[in-house]
Amino acid sequence: MAAARKYLKLDQPFPMRRGGSLPSVQIAYETWGELNAARDNAILIFTGLSPSAHAASSALDCSPGWWEDMVGPGRPIDTSRFFVVCVNSLGSVFGSTSPASINPQTGKPYRLSFPILTVEDIARGGYEVIRSLKIEKLRCVIGPSLGGMTVLAFAAMFPDAARSLISISGAARSTPFTIALRSLQREMIRKDPAWQGGNYSADAVPVEGMRLARKLGMITYRSAKEWLQRFGRERASVEHKPDDPFSIDFEIEAYLESHASKFVGQFDPNAYLYLSRAMDLFDLADHGEGSLSEALKRFKLESVLVIGVETDLLFPIEQQQELAEGLSGTGREVNFARLNSLQGHDAFLVDMDQFRPVIGDFLRGL
Repeated sequence: MAAARKYLKLDQPFPMRRGGSLPSVQIAYETWGELNAARDNAILIFTGLSPSAHAASSALDCSPGWWEDMVGPGRPIDTSRFFVVCVNSLGSVFGSTSPASINPQTGKPYRLSFPILTVEDIARGGYEVIRSLKIEKLRCVIGPSLGGMTVLAFAAMFPDAARSLISISGAARSTPFTIALRSLQREMIRKDPAWQGGNYSADAVPVEGMRLARKLGMITYRSAKEWLQRFGRERASVEHKPDDPFSIDFEIEAYLESHASKFVGQFDPNAYLYLSRAMDLFDLADHGEGSLSEALKRFKLESVLVIGVETDLLFPIEQQQELAEGLSGTGREVNFARLNSLQGHDAFLVDMDQFRPVIGDFLRGL
């Protein structure tokens, strides 16, 4: 049986936006549904920082995807109607070229010799995938979080490549607050002695740095209201270590520890550093000579859906409102959904009761 994961391999240099190039690149992606004869029913999905291209299960891979409740036959992103493509970001570790990949010119991992990664480089990787599939114009391009930034870069760089866009919990730029948070996460990794200036071996990764960075991330992905409702001051069921007066006492601590431990073995630390910094570096105004309004004038979209969550710490609702208002001034149909979800930034992954109808209604109208 053929594998669900497919690969686009470009054997020519791939220039990077902030300088340098990769001698060749590979972009991993998965597809669902059928491309129609006119090749005009395609949807492209960009992911957040850590997911793979496996957004949903299929006959080729029956394991649940990270957006299982959103993508599939009869679901909001309806694969009985649309041909859906989800790409693994350039710089990520699930099949695409990343700092952990082997540099064909040296035979060794890129590590920190990997060029500076930008959101625009990720957007171009997705564009190259749809070009390889001979898709000239997407019905829609969709992305949450980092993906929400990437779809904006995509629309600015390739204005004729999509008819519509859905940006979910994304923004035109990072705020100082989120830059500070991600900077601290990156420092946690780099200060781990095992990081070795990025030259760690596969069997000696900076585990402690990754654990701490992931814990801080998990705290910011949800809201204080949800933590209170979900955990309160419930005590952990794990046995308290008698020789450690500061071991886990509360259930919220056990939750963070469990998620951090799972993440450490799944993601390369250097890839995490590069993708995290790419989010900080992104500013859509760069595509409008420093003006966000000028950058938005580059968009040739017929319709837009911007979704924000009121409890989102990382991408505050005001940023989504700014984006929707900026796009409204260009004469296209713009829908702004302001969702009151407890789950904060991660709501697009878990609060399906609110997200499914909003996305489904928009796509049914295309």
